Amino acid sequence: MVIRMYEFDAIKVFREDHREVRDGLLELADALELKNVEKAGKILEKLNNLLGPHFRFEEEALYPTLRRFLGEYVDTLLKEHDGAISAARELAELIKRGQISDEDAKKAANKTRALLVHVSNCDGLAILTERLDEEEIKELNEKFQRIKEERVPLLDWAERIRKKESS
Repeated sequence: MVIRMYEFDAIKVFREDHREVRDGLLELADALELKNVEKAGKILEKLNNLLGPHFRFEEEALYPTLRRFLGEYVDTLLKEHDGAISAARELAELIKRGQISDEDAKKAANKTRALLVHVSNCDGLAILTERLDEEEIKELNEKFQRIKEERVPLLDWAERIRKKESS
């Protein structure tokens, strides 16, 4: 087995992102349950900034590259992104109100925790990248680095840049 080292390692960053998202979602759910709107807003903003480049990399580079292994399952991952984007919009609106009812807090926390399934499933895709050739890995590294440098937040990317075949 050959271990490849790159200046920017897309898969390493991809997996680190998942850890940050996992922790952020858990913290967000806790803040929502406590109805701590200020803290929830800060966490959501951090997730928005992290997930913009992450989702964009997945949709523009990683998923198309892995489609040969995953087939139509990629469409499921894209639908999960639709749900996550919708949830982020709803949470942003809820937090903007400044106060959260007990019922809304519970629903929002549950919806936030439900997103952890996608994080877990998506992190497992990293094992498939081991089957990619050197050129594909190099291309993923270059694309993710460029996307990370652009720093487009999730909701901005979803509104302005994201390409939807169904649109």
